[in-house]
Amino acid sequence: MAKLYFRYGAMGSSKTANAVMVRYNYEERGFRVLMLKPQMENRDGERIVRSRCGLEAVCSFVEELPEMDLTGYACIIVDEAHFMTAAQVRRLSDIADDLDIPVICYGLRTDFRGELFEGSRELMCLADSIEEIKTICWCGKKATFNARISNGKVVKEGEQVMLGGNDRYISLCRKHWKNGDLGNRSQGK
Repeated sequence: MAKLYFRYGAMGSSKTANAVMVRYNYEERGFRVLMLKPQMENRDGERIVRSRCGLEAVCSFVEELPEMDLTGYACIIVDEAHFMTAAQVRRLSDIADDLDIPVICYGLRTDFRGELFEGSRELMCLADSIEEIKTICWCGKKATFNARISNGKVVKEGEQVMLGGNDRYISLCRKHWKNGDLGNRSQGK
């Protein structure tokens, strides 16, 4: 029986690189893989997932899934899964259950305010397997929070979604997220 997986981590934890490598492993063995991302995620191009370390893959959009024929796919991989709706996550769980296709979702658990995204919340409820992909804070401790930065300071108010990379976000441990402590980054280093 296929499973629904949720692999989450703070920004910079190599989630996308991991997704692209899993895709490669399946394809290297001759299996077809469907790589997806939510349409709103367009930082790296319309139909591309790209990791910070340069790994990339062509993808389709989660929003296109209802019209797709999934015959012949051995696996579905979703990047930026936190941006999905609860209904989209439920559809992926149906695919795992009814079509026996494993679905592996990668994304953030929480936003810059420390609150669950809709897609992440639904994945935490429905996933058969929940795995943390770890990264570290500037202090060396495990980073679990995604701090949004504006004018060199951590901000905790604003719209939940603001696309950006290292220019707008940094991963911090809980202590430094709560204190708004960016370490050397706050000093322009």
